[in-house]
Amino acid sequence: MALSEKEVRYVAELAHLKLSDEEVRRFLPQLDSVLQYVTKLNELDIKDVEPMAQVLVEGSADFALRSDATQKTFTPEEALSNAPERGDGLFRVPRVIEKE
Repeated sequence: MALSEKEVRYVAELAHLKLSDEEVRRFLPQLDSVLQYVTKLNELDIKDVEPMAQVLVEGSADFALRSDATQKTFTPEEALSNAPERGDGLFRVPRVIEKE
């Protein structure tokens, strides 16, 4: 699968990235290489492979990395004490969904 510069620019646009022409040329073979590897992985026969419940350690399916115990948490006022902006008891952040 050979990618085109147009496809790289499209993926960058979806991620809200502005790439220069030089960056597009540099990233094109890298992205193409990743996609070729994924294509190779998709060719593997995994029908007899058991799903793994925990990939970090061997053990039973109910193994947990820490006990499930209550801990002290911040009050809303403590959590917002260093917030640059807040409103209605929440952190205020700039919009990132809208495009210019």
